Amino acid sequence: MADTAVRSRKPSSDKRTPAGGATHAPNSAAEASDPRIDIAQVTDLLLGTWADTRRVAREMTKNPDLWRDDSLGMDAHRERVLGQLHLLVEQGGVHRAFPKAYGGEENNGSNIAGFEELVTADPSLQIKAGVQWGLFGSAVLQLGTKEHHDKWLPGIMSLEIPGAFAMTETGHGSDVAAIGTTATYDPATEEFVIQTPFRGAWKDYLGNAALHGIAATVFAQLITNGVNHGVHCFYVPLRDANGDFLPGIGGEDDGLKGGLNGIDNGRLHFDGVRVPRTNLLNKYGDVAADGTYSSDISSPGRRFFTMLGTLVQGRVSLDGSAMWASALGLNIAITYATQRRQFDSGAGTDEVVLMDYGRHQRRLFPRLATTYAGLFAHDEFLQKFDAVFSGKSDTDADREDLETLAAALKPLSTWHALDTLQESREACGGNGFLFENRLVGLRADLDIFATFEGDNNVLLQLVGKRLLTDYGRQFKDKDARALAAFAVGQTAGKFFHGAGLRQLGQAVGDLGSTARSVERGLRADQQHELLAGRVQQMVADIAGRLRSAAKLPRDEAAALFNANQSELIEAARAHGELLQWEAFTDALARITDEGSRQVLTWLRDLFGLSMIEKHLAWYLINGRLSAQRGGAVSSYIDRLCVRLRPHSLDLVEAFGFAPEHVRAPIATGAEKARQDEARAYYAALEASGSAPVPEKKGKTPTRA
Repeated sequence: MADTAVRSRKPSSDKRTPAGGATHAPNSAAEASDPRIDIAQVTDLLLGTWADTRRVAREMTKNPDLWRDDSLGMDAHRERVLGQLHLLVEQGGVHRAFPKAYGGEENNGSNIAGFEELVTADPSLQIKAGVQWGLFGSAVLQLGTKEHHDKWLPGIMSLEIPGAFAMTETGHGSDVAAIGTTATYDPATEEFVIQTPFRGAWKDYLGNAALHGIAATVFAQLITNGVNHGVHCFYVPLRDANGDFLPGIGGEDDGLKGGLNGIDNGRLHFDGVRVPRTNLLNKYGDVAADGTYSSDISSPGRRFFTMLGTLVQGRVSLDGSAMWASALGLNIAITYATQRRQFDSGAGTDEVVLMDYGRHQRRLFPRLATTYAGLFAHDEFLQKFDAVFSGKSDTDADREDLETLAAALKPLSTWHALDTLQESREACGGNGFLFENRLVGLRADLDIFATFEGDNNVLLQLVGKRLLTDYGRQFKDKDARALAAFAVGQTAGKFFHGAGLRQLGQAVGDLGSTARSVERGLRADQQHELLAGRVQQMVADIAGRLRSAAKLPRDEAAALFNANQSELIEAARAHGELLQWEAFTDALARITDEGSRQVLTWLRDLFGLSMIEKHLAWYLINGRLSAQRGGAVSSYIDRLCVRLRPHSLDLVEAFGFAPEHVRAPIATGAEKARQDEARAYYAALEASGSAPVPEKKGKTPTRA
């Protein structure tokens, strides 16, 4: 409960500050004159399309047997997580995506939604489950045919066949097309011979490979009749009934890692390992008994990307998991910040709660806004994924869009999670450093999210190339006159932007004050114009610089692209931020409660303006904002933080986490109890008349 003795009941937009510098804002929305959010409705909005599945999964993860035990060493942690996988099987928590014929539900969106909720139990459990059913099992399901499904899916689903997903190599991670492992067909025996010809071709960082996996889906260059048909996937048994490697197979344990130590990551290598011809997962490419290769997809490049595209669910799930981990971190940090007191105002008042300090609001609220934006974007992303994999909307264009969405959003969400968990840790001081308060462990476990399932920078480069392609399509079949007219328009646009975006009301005098100018001049449509305009101009500028590449020798063209690579990645990142802003705005349109819409509009504005402030140098250099107006953006962000202060607990409560999901002592009310005990002690001491007098207030003794 707020301390009404020292906290006034002024509206949350009140900006007056006491001597200590903390804002006189109500400590809860109940005290503020602002509208309140309908927490239940906002929770439904955040949980998204598969809210019912998420609730079922959250009930399941209340079971302490599924929680991470920080007291365990690596070996014990690995065995605990293996046992937890069996619990998931027993409770039917991991089979939603598999065919109904084998006991699944054929519900791809629901499967990902439920899987993401495991991050609150133990990220090691989540990722090991993802390896077993989302990678190993999915490779058999998506790349194999009915023969493979009948033979292996029941055992994969029941965990009788724990397996590894052997794609990544020591020498090639994101560049899958260049992997070194080969699968050469021998028509005399109708077998493929799997070989890792050099050390860099060892399969590396494979979950289940060090200990538990008895089979693997191995990606290798398929060679038959002297022709390399590119990367294909093979089902390869690894271990015998005693857990020993089969002949020709070797491996190593990756050992202790920076996080996710409940997963037995390891390396595998193959020396003349033979598997039957029918172990080729042949949905997209097959080899006949005589060695003849066939595929319904004639283009090797398109065939490769089609096969890899079927495995996109890993990136989809990481996007959502990262955002829910961010939500958990903010729940802990913001709850603690509304209870922890530090420093008085200098006027004899009680110590001030951390959340009342402007800097504390600035470090947490924009990250809260980004988390909301990311969760809304993820639900739209998940809908697209489900539509493609259910067959409702599964064209080449749909799959290309899905791949682009995955490559755009996964980097933003995983980087955001690392940044948010680190800032949340620091915002909790020494208490944030204790493992019991979750933030250190979450930060360590999610660290690898930035590079696995595709290095973030490489993924954004793919997005950038797609943006350039779409940009170029605008001019396909255009005649010289149309191109000339476009060039004139570009020049006029740059001239206009160089003079400043007058339609955004940069003339402060016209609107009376800087603050009022910003409030009126950066409404939703104008935030969108700034965010979208940045993407469009960056892509247009890069395209202009790369226009000559087609006429250059290959090495010079590569050098020209390399010179623009960093900016291309920034353009892709800007595109992802625009998608998140648009998803947040779409979500606002679905809110029926007036108070919720108002508060979440402030939060959406905070996200949009924070993105503009983050890239303020670009907007200034390119004449999109004046220096005066740029400063006003920052000022208005501060005002939004003050306005959102009373709603901080409501906004994190809307994430819908129960105490069993949070499990951080500093977010359970323990800190408030300590603070109340201390305040009661000093109040009683003062009332007793026996409190010592501070030296600076004491009487000066008289001389004899």
